[in-house]
Amino acid sequence: MGWFLIVVVGLLGLAGCAPPPAREFLEEAPTVTLPSVTAAELETLPRAKRKVDIAVYQFADLTGKNEPNDNLAVFSRAVTQGGTAFAVDALRRAGNGSWFTVVERTGLASLLQERQLVTATRKEIDGDNARPLPPLHFAGLIIEGGIIAFDGNVVTGGLGANYLGIGGDAKYRKDTVTVAMRVVSVQSGQVLTSVTTTKTVYSVSVQGSAFKYVAVNKLLQAEAGITRTEPTQLAVRQAIDLAVYATVVEGARRKIWRFADPVAERSIVQKYLAQEKYEPWAPEHQQAIPASPVAAVSQGPVLRVHGNADKPDPANLQPQGGLTSAAPVRRQAADSASAPGIIGTGG
Repeated sequence: MGWFLIVVVGLLGLAGCAPPPAREFLEEAPTVTLPSVTAAELETLPRAKRKVDIAVYQFADLTGKNEPNDNLAVFSRAVTQGGTAFAVDALRRAGNGSWFTVVERTGLASLLQERQLVTATRKEIDGDNARPLPPLHFAGLIIEGGIIAFDGNVVTGGLGANYLGIGGDAKYRKDTVTVAMRVVSVQSGQVLTSVTTTKTVYSVSVQGSAFKYVAVNKLLQAEAGITRTEPTQLAVRQAIDLAVYATVVEGARRKIWRFADPVAERSIVQKYLAQEKYEPWAPEHQQAIPASPVAAVSQGPVLRVHGNADKPDPANLQPQGGLTSAAPVRRQAADSASAPGIIGTGG
Protein backbone atom coordinates (compact mmCIF):
# COMPACT_ATOMS: atom_id res chain seq x y z
CA MET A 1 0.00 0.00 0.00
CA GLY A 2 2.84 2.35 0.86
CA TRP A 3 4.53 1.76 -2.48
CA PHE A 4 1.25 2.42 -4.25
CA LEU A 5 0.88 5.84 -2.56
CA ILE A 6 4.48 6.70 -3.44
CA VAL A 7 3.85 5.88 -7.11
CA VAL A 8 0.62 7.92 -7.22
CA VAL A 9 2.32 10.94 -5.64
CA GLY A 10 5.20 10.64 -8.09
CA LEU A 11 2.88 10.51 -11.10
CA LEU A 12 0.98 13.55 -9.87
CA GLY A 13 4.23 15.44 -9.49
CA LEU A 14 5.29 14.56 -13.02
CA ALA A 15 1.88 15.64 -14.34
CA GLY A 16 2.29 19.03 -12.67
CA CYS A 17 5.63 19.50 -14.41
CA ALA A 18 4.29 18.55 -17.84
CA PRO A 19 4.48 21.29 -20.49
CA PRO A 20 1.26 23.01 -21.59
CA PRO A 21 -0.51 21.44 -24.55
CA ALA A 22 0.66 22.57 -27.97
CA ARG A 23 -1.58 24.85 -30.02
CA GLU A 24 -3.66 23.33 -32.74
CA PHE A 25 -2.84 23.76 -36.40
CA LEU A 26 -3.40 27.37 -37.61
CA GLU A 27 -4.22 28.49 -34.07
CA GLU A 28 -2.55 31.79 -33.18
CA ALA A 29 -1.94 33.37 -29.82
CA PRO A 30 -3.79 36.62 -29.05
CA THR A 31 -1.80 39.79 -29.58
CA VAL A 32 -2.14 43.42 -28.58
CA THR A 33 -3.50 45.52 -31.45
CA LEU A 34 -0.70 47.58 -32.93
CA PRO A 35 -1.42 51.31 -33.20
CA SER A 36 -1.99 52.80 -36.62
CA VAL A 37 -0.25 55.95 -37.84
CA THR A 38 -3.34 57.96 -36.90
CA ALA A 39 -3.42 56.45 -33.40
CA ALA A 40 0.28 57.23 -32.93
CA GLU A 41 -0.27 60.90 -33.77
CA LEU A 42 -3.23 61.02 -31.39
CA GLU A 43 -1.23 59.54 -28.52
CA THR A 44 1.78 61.80 -29.09
CA LEU A 45 -0.17 65.06 -28.95
CA PRO A 46 1.45 67.58 -26.57
CA ARG A 47 -0.13 67.95 -23.16
CA ALA A 48 -3.19 70.13 -22.58
CA LYS A 49 -3.05 73.21 -20.40
CA ARG A 50 -5.97 71.80 -18.40
CA LYS A 51 -7.74 68.46 -18.70
CA VAL A 52 -11.27 68.67 -20.03
CA ASP A 53 -14.14 66.78 -18.39
CA ILE A 54 -16.15 65.12 -21.14
CA ALA A 55 -18.95 62.55 -21.37
CA VAL A 56 -19.89 60.01 -24.03
CA TYR A 57 -23.43 58.66 -23.72
CA GLN A 58 -23.39 56.70 -26.95
CA PHE A 59 -21.50 56.56 -30.21
CA ALA A 60 -23.68 54.08 -32.01
CA ASP A 61 -23.99 52.51 -35.42
CA LEU A 62 -26.47 54.72 -37.26
CA THR A 63 -26.06 53.12 -40.67
CA GLY A 64 -28.71 50.40 -40.36
CA LYS A 65 -26.69 48.39 -42.87
CA ASN A 66 -26.17 44.63 -42.79
CA GLU A 67 -23.04 42.90 -43.92
CA PRO A 68 -22.96 42.89 -47.75
CA ASN A 69 -23.31 39.51 -49.40
CA ASP A 70 -24.13 38.83 -53.04
CA ASN A 71 -25.27 35.24 -52.54
CA LEU A 72 -27.59 35.19 -49.52
CA ALA A 73 -29.25 37.39 -46.92
CA VAL A 74 -26.97 38.16 -43.97
CA PHE A 75 -28.30 39.78 -40.81
CA SER A 76 -24.93 40.55 -39.25
CA ARG A 77 -24.22 44.25 -39.03
CA ALA A 78 -21.83 45.73 -41.57
CA VAL A 79 -19.88 47.68 -38.93
CA THR A 80 -19.00 47.15 -35.31
CA GLN A 81 -21.56 47.91 -32.61
CA GLY A 82 -18.79 48.96 -30.23
CA GLY A 83 -18.35 52.51 -31.44
CA THR A 84 -18.86 53.90 -27.94
CA ALA A 85 -15.98 51.84 -26.57
CA PHE A 86 -13.72 53.02 -29.42
CA ALA A 87 -14.68 56.67 -28.81
CA VAL A 88 -14.01 56.45 -25.06
CA ASP A 89 -10.69 54.71 -25.69
CA ALA A 90 -9.61 57.32 -28.25
CA LEU A 91 -10.47 60.20 -25.91
CA ARG A 92 -8.51 58.58 -23.08
CA ARG A 93 -5.49 58.01 -25.34
CA ALA A 94 -5.33 61.61 -26.60
CA GLY A 95 -1.96 63.01 -25.55
CA ASN A 96 -1.31 59.86 -23.48
CA GLY A 97 -4.27 60.67 -21.25
CA SER A 98 -3.42 64.35 -20.72
CA TRP A 99 -6.39 65.85 -22.60
CA PHE A 100 -9.70 64.43 -21.42
CA THR A 101 -11.20 63.09 -18.23
CA VAL A 102 -13.93 60.78 -19.55
CA VAL A 103 -16.81 60.17 -17.15
CA GLU A 104 -18.91 57.02 -17.38
CA ARG A 105 -22.31 57.54 -18.95
CA THR A 106 -22.91 54.45 -21.08
CA GLY A 107 -23.39 52.27 -18.00
CA LEU A 108 -24.86 55.04 -15.86
CA ALA A 109 -27.80 52.90 -14.67
CA SER A 110 -25.45 50.21 -13.37
CA LEU A 111 -23.24 52.83 -11.75
CA LEU A 112 -26.14 54.48 -9.92
CA GLN A 113 -27.50 51.12 -8.81
CA GLU A 114 -24.13 50.14 -7.36
CA ARG A 115 -23.86 53.46 -5.52
CA GLN A 116 -27.30 52.88 -4.01
CA LEU A 117 -26.17 49.42 -2.90
CA VAL A 118 -23.05 50.85 -1.26
CA THR A 119 -25.07 53.55 0.51
CA ALA A 120 -27.66 51.04 1.79
CA THR A 121 -24.95 48.66 3.01
CA ARG A 122 -23.14 51.41 4.89
CA LYS A 123 -26.36 52.49 6.57
CA GLU A 124 -27.06 48.93 7.69
CA ILE A 125 -23.61 48.67 9.25
CA ASP A 126 -22.97 52.20 10.60
CA GLY A 127 -26.50 53.53 10.90
CA ASP A 128 -26.79 57.31 10.94
CA ASN A 129 -22.99 57.60 11.16
CA ALA A 130 -22.52 56.05 7.73
CA ARG A 131 -20.10 57.98 5.54
CA PRO A 132 -21.81 59.10 2.28
CA LEU A 133 -20.25 58.57 -1.11
CA PRO A 134 -18.66 61.58 -2.80
CA PRO A 135 -20.74 63.15 -5.59
CA LEU A 136 -20.32 61.92 -9.13
CA HIS A 137 -17.98 63.79 -11.44
CA PHE A 138 -19.95 65.77 -14.03
CA ALA A 139 -18.83 66.98 -17.45
CA GLY A 140 -19.00 70.34 -19.17
CA LEU A 141 -18.91 68.86 -22.67
CA ILE A 142 -20.63 65.93 -24.36
CA ILE A 143 -19.41 63.94 -27.36
CA GLU A 144 -22.20 63.20 -29.82
CA GLY A 145 -22.24 61.46 -33.18
CA GLY A 146 -21.70 57.94 -34.40
CA ILE A 147 -21.00 55.75 -37.40
CA ILE A 148 -23.28 57.46 -39.89
CA ALA A 149 -22.67 55.63 -43.17
CA PHE A 150 -21.38 52.43 -44.67
CA ASP A 151 -21.29 52.20 -48.45
CA GLY A 152 -20.44 48.79 -49.88
CA ASN A 153 -19.20 48.07 -53.38
CA VAL A 154 -18.45 51.71 -54.11
CA VAL A 155 -15.92 50.56 -56.69
CA THR A 156 -15.36 47.02 -57.95
CA GLY A 157 -13.02 45.79 -60.62
CA GLY A 158 -10.57 43.17 -61.68
CA LEU A 159 -8.18 41.87 -64.29
CA GLY A 160 -7.55 38.34 -65.55
CA ALA A 161 -6.00 36.32 -68.34
CA ASN A 162 -6.00 32.69 -69.43
CA TYR A 163 -3.91 30.92 -72.05
CA LEU A 164 -4.27 27.26 -72.89
CA GLY A 165 -5.87 26.49 -69.56
CA ILE A 166 -3.33 28.38 -67.43
CA GLY A 167 -4.16 31.81 -66.06
CA GLY A 168 -5.04 33.99 -63.15
CA ASP A 169 -7.09 36.98 -62.11
CA ALA A 170 -7.16 39.76 -59.54
CA LYS A 171 -10.30 41.40 -58.15
CA TYR A 172 -10.86 44.24 -55.75
CA ARG A 173 -13.74 45.94 -53.99
CA LYS A 174 -13.91 49.33 -52.28
CA ASP A 175 -16.15 50.07 -49.30
CA THR A 176 -16.30 53.24 -47.21
CA VAL A 177 -17.27 53.87 -43.61
CA THR A 178 -18.06 57.38 -42.33
CA VAL A 179 -17.91 58.65 -38.74
CA ALA A 180 -19.27 61.96 -37.43
CA MET A 181 -18.23 63.50 -34.12
CA ARG A 182 -19.30 66.77 -32.52
CA VAL A 183 -18.65 68.47 -29.19
CA VAL A 184 -21.67 70.01 -27.43
CA SER A 185 -21.53 72.48 -24.54
CA VAL A 186 -23.62 71.36 -21.55
CA GLN A 187 -24.15 74.95 -20.40
CA SER A 188 -25.45 76.41 -23.66
CA GLY A 189 -26.25 73.38 -25.83
CA GLN A 190 -24.14 74.91 -28.59
CA VAL A 191 -22.27 72.65 -31.00
CA LEU A 192 -18.66 73.81 -30.62
CA THR A 193 -16.92 71.59 -33.17
CA SER A 194 -18.07 69.04 -35.73
CA VAL A 195 -15.90 66.74 -37.82
CA THR A 196 -16.64 63.92 -40.24
CA THR A 197 -14.08 61.27 -41.17
CA THR A 198 -14.27 58.70 -43.94
CA LYS A 199 -12.19 55.53 -44.06
CA THR A 200 -11.81 53.43 -47.19
CA VAL A 201 -11.85 49.65 -46.82
CA TYR A 202 -10.37 47.66 -49.69
CA SER A 203 -10.81 43.95 -50.33
CA VAL A 204 -8.39 42.31 -52.75
CA SER A 205 -8.46 38.79 -54.17
CA VAL A 206 -5.69 37.20 -56.29
CA GLN A 207 -6.19 33.75 -57.80
CA GLY A 208 -4.38 31.49 -60.24
CA SER A 209 -5.35 28.20 -61.84
CA ALA A 210 -4.14 25.58 -64.27
CA PHE A 211 -6.29 23.11 -66.19
CA LYS A 212 -4.28 21.27 -68.79
CA TYR A 213 -3.86 17.82 -70.27
CA VAL A 214 -0.24 16.78 -69.78
CA ALA A 215 -0.84 13.46 -71.52
CA VAL A 216 -3.59 11.74 -73.43
CA ASN A 217 -5.16 10.35 -70.27
CA LYS A 218 -3.58 12.62 -67.64
CA LEU A 219 -5.10 15.92 -66.56
CA LEU A 220 -3.34 18.54 -64.45
CA GLN A 221 -5.60 20.77 -62.36
CA ALA A 222 -4.29 23.21 -59.76
CA GLU A 223 -5.67 26.30 -58.06
CA ALA A 224 -4.21 28.83 -55.64
CA GLY A 225 -5.38 32.16 -54.30
CA ILE A 226 -5.41 34.62 -51.48
CA THR A 227 -7.91 37.21 -50.30
CA ARG A 228 -7.04 40.21 -48.15
CA THR A 229 -9.78 42.28 -46.46
CA GLU A 230 -9.10 45.05 -43.97
CA PRO A 231 -11.13 44.45 -40.78
CA THR A 232 -14.02 46.89 -40.66
CA GLN A 233 -13.72 47.42 -36.91
CA LEU A 234 -10.12 48.56 -37.32
CA ALA A 235 -11.22 50.97 -40.06
CA VAL A 236 -13.87 52.38 -37.71
CA ARG A 237 -11.29 52.74 -34.97
CA GLN A 238 -8.92 54.66 -37.24
CA ALA A 239 -11.73 56.97 -38.34
CA ILE A 240 -12.65 57.66 -34.70
CA ASP A 241 -9.00 58.26 -33.78
CA LEU A 242 -8.71 60.82 -36.57
CA ALA A 243 -11.98 62.45 -35.49
CA VAL A 244 -10.66 62.89 -31.92
CA TYR A 245 -7.36 64.26 -33.24
CA ALA A 246 -9.17 66.78 -35.43
CA THR A 247 -11.51 67.69 -32.56
CA VAL A 248 -8.52 68.53 -30.35
CA VAL A 249 -6.92 70.73 -33.00
CA GLU A 250 -10.19 72.43 -33.96
CA GLY A 251 -10.92 73.16 -30.30
CA ALA A 252 -7.48 74.73 -29.91
CA ARG A 253 -8.05 76.87 -33.01
CA ARG A 254 -11.30 78.23 -31.54
CA LYS A 255 -9.80 78.75 -28.06
CA ILE A 256 -12.16 76.20 -26.50
CA TRP A 257 -9.11 74.64 -24.85
CA ARG A 258 -5.38 75.25 -25.06
CA PHE A 259 -2.14 73.32 -25.27
CA ALA A 260 0.24 73.63 -22.33
CA ASP A 261 3.00 74.73 -24.74
CA PRO A 262 1.87 77.68 -26.91
CA VAL A 263 4.73 77.09 -29.35
CA ALA A 264 3.73 73.46 -29.87
CA GLU A 265 0.09 74.56 -30.26
CA ARG A 266 0.91 77.02 -33.03
CA SER A 267 3.07 74.44 -34.77
CA ILE A 268 0.39 71.73 -34.69
CA VAL A 269 -2.39 74.07 -35.82
CA GLN A 270 -0.28 75.48 -38.65
CA LYS A 271 0.70 71.98 -39.77
CA TYR A 272 -2.92 70.91 -39.57
CA LEU A 273 -4.08 73.83 -41.72
CA ALA A 274 -1.19 73.55 -44.17
CA GLN A 275 -1.81 69.88 -44.81
CA GLU A 276 -5.55 70.12 -45.28
CA LYS A 277 -6.97 68.81 -48.50
CA TYR A 278 -9.97 70.89 -49.50
CA GLU A 279 -13.17 69.60 -51.02
CA PRO A 280 -12.93 69.67 -54.84
CA TRP A 281 -14.58 72.70 -56.46
CA ALA A 282 -14.08 71.42 -60.00
CA PRO A 283 -13.64 68.01 -61.65
CA GLU A 284 -9.88 68.57 -62.04
CA HIS A 285 -9.56 68.61 -58.23
CA GLN A 286 -11.34 65.31 -57.70
CA GLN A 287 -9.40 62.51 -56.07
CA ALA A 288 -8.45 59.77 -58.51
CA ILE A 289 -9.08 56.09 -57.85
CA PRO A 290 -5.83 54.44 -56.72
CA ALA A 291 -4.06 52.78 -59.62
CA SER A 292 -3.02 49.85 -57.46
CA PRO A 293 -5.80 48.49 -55.26
CA VAL A 294 -3.32 46.24 -53.45
CA ALA A 295 -1.26 49.26 -52.37
CA ALA A 296 -4.42 51.10 -51.33
CA VAL A 297 -5.63 48.47 -48.87
CA SER A 298 -4.13 50.40 -45.94
CA GLN A 299 -5.29 53.84 -47.09
CA GLY A 300 -5.90 56.04 -44.07
CA PRO A 301 -9.05 57.87 -43.06
CA VAL A 302 -10.13 61.13 -44.72
CA LEU A 303 -11.34 64.09 -42.70
CA ARG A 304 -14.03 66.70 -43.30
CA VAL A 305 -14.29 69.51 -40.78
CA HIS A 306 -17.56 71.41 -40.28
CA GLY A 307 -16.57 74.50 -38.39
CA ASN A 308 -16.45 78.25 -38.42
CA ALA A 309 -13.72 79.29 -40.84
CA ASP A 310 -13.23 81.59 -43.77
CA LYS A 311 -14.27 80.28 -47.17
CA PRO A 312 -11.12 79.57 -49.23
CA ASP A 313 -10.36 81.12 -52.57
CA PRO A 314 -10.97 78.46 -55.27
CA ALA A 315 -7.97 79.77 -57.20
CA ASN A 316 -5.66 78.86 -54.34
CA LEU A 317 -6.90 75.31 -53.83
CA GLN A 318 -4.07 72.86 -54.28
CA PRO A 319 -4.44 69.18 -53.34
CA GLN A 320 -1.84 68.38 -50.71
CA GLY A 321 -0.76 65.52 -48.48
CA GLY A 322 -2.83 64.34 -45.56
CA LEU A 323 -2.60 64.67 -41.82
CA THR A 324 -0.06 61.89 -42.14
CA SER A 325 1.07 59.88 -45.10
CA ALA A 326 -1.76 57.46 -44.29
CA ALA A 327 -4.38 60.05 -43.45
CA PRO A 328 -5.16 62.64 -46.16
CA VAL A 329 -7.22 65.56 -44.89
CA ARG A 330 -9.96 67.56 -46.57
CA ARG A 331 -11.79 70.61 -45.27
CA GLN A 332 -15.35 71.71 -45.81
CA ALA A 333 -15.44 75.43 -45.00
CA ALA A 334 -18.41 77.33 -43.60
CA ASP A 335 -19.28 80.94 -42.87
CA SER A 336 -16.90 82.97 -40.75
CA ALA A 337 -17.84 83.20 -37.07
CA SER A 338 -16.43 82.43 -33.66
CA ALA A 339 -17.38 79.40 -31.60
CA PRO A 340 -17.39 80.45 -27.97
CA GLY A 341 -18.04 77.86 -25.34
CA ILE A 342 -17.44 77.24 -21.68
CA ILE A 343 -15.79 74.04 -20.54
CA GLY A 344 -17.34 72.90 -17.29
CA THR A 345 -15.36 70.91 -14.81
CA GLY A 346 -16.70 68.18 -12.65
CA GLY A 347 -17.33 68.45 -9.01
